[in-house]
Amino acid sequence: MAKSPGLARLEKRLAAIPVEVKRAIEPALQKSGDELVARMKLLAPVDEGHLRDSIVATPAGQATPPYSQPGGAALVPELTVRVTVGNDAVRYPHLVEYGTTDAAAQPFFWPAFRLSRKRLDSRIKRAISKAVRDGWAKR
Repeated sequence: MAKSPGLARLEKRLAAIPVEVKRAIEPALQKSGDELVARMKLLAPVDEGHLRDSIVATPAGQATPPYSQPGGAALVPELTVRVTVGNDAVRYPHLVEYGTTDAAAQPFFWPAFRLSRKRLDSRIKRAISKAVRDGWAKR
């Protein structure tokens, strides 16, 4: 499959980001992932149990748990943190989130994401700006 010119430009620009800047952003990403996990656990329809315990934030370079939602087992790319729910023992989070014909939906994953998004975006953007300013000052 042919790559688009826009994608090639983006990949080139991402490859040009200094390693120091990338390292400076990672703590903000991890903190945001942990905060999102905490909010999802608060909104989970149970106070304890396997479903609540299966909500995790996976840092870059590691694999998400098998059978996790959304997406299942996958390697987390650089400069990202992936929050998932479910694992090989908990294969039903999508049924809780969206409901079934016999059970009403009890959403917790996407509401937590929507409630947290602005705050997490702001934290990450501040970290990027600070890392770029500090990296530029060192030149």
